[in-house]
Amino acid sequence: MLRRRAARPSPPPPLPLAALRKASPEQLQAAFSGPPEEAARWIAAAARAGLTQAQLLYGQVLLEGRGVPMDRAAAFAWFRTATEAGNLEALNMTGRCHELGWGVPVDLPRAAAIYREAAEKGLAWAQYNLATLLARGAGLPQDRAEALRWFRRAADQGHAKSLTVVGRFLEEGWEGPADRAAAFALYARAAEAGDFRAQFNIGTLALAEGRAEAALQWFRQAAAAGSPGFLASMAERLTVRPEPTLRALAAEIRQRLTAFAP
Repeated sequence: MLRRRAARPSPPPPLPLAALRKASPEQLQAAFSGPPEEAARWIAAAARAGLTQAQLLYGQVLLEGRGVPMDRAAAFAWFRTATEAGNLEALNMTGRCHELGWGVPVDLPRAAAIYREAAEKGLAWAQYNLATLLARGAGLPQDRAEALRWFRRAADQGHAKSLTVVGRFLEEGWEGPADRAAAFALYARAAEAGDFRAQFNIGTLALAEGRAEAALQWFRQAAAAGSPGFLASMAERLTVRPEPTLRALAAEIRQRLTAFAP
């Protein structure tokens, strides 16, 4: 006897535009959680109605081409609109556009200046992005000590990627004495928050301590969420390990990357 599959609950209907201006973040999330094309239509309507958070979201929708044709120049324009209304996340996204050439020419000094403005106002993502440019010496002189200060400020807010980077500074002894125990603690916090690089790093530390099974579990979590470039590097490193389970995981990762290759 065939079992009937349980029907998936349909998303709640979008909020009327009259209610969008007074909606809570939770209500907006519910309104925008439908199929991409429908969600994009309502996000666009809310953005045009002047809802700042929707303007930020619509910029991201256009940037990714999620439910609408990709249009990075239009995305940048919506980020600018939300920025002018005081949205710090949108300000940070204009910095990303200048850094990566999304809708505007690449301008690293401009990106760094924008990140600094948002970072000084307390936005963790902007603190992370500014610190990354400082660490690389991209758009401004390289200053790893200042980079670490900004990474720490973002990490103090629980920013997962910054926790990972501060952990790496401590593990390697960059800009201060090495502290493996403190690095492990930061990796653990970032890994629990879902950062795949932290998951890989904590797996590597577990492996160095002879805890192969624990390492494998962390590596599997990292493999589930990692970006293609990260996964390729991860597979390369695990392929040369003596443990059969880690070599098998490397093979799984390579097979997945091959399946999704253009």
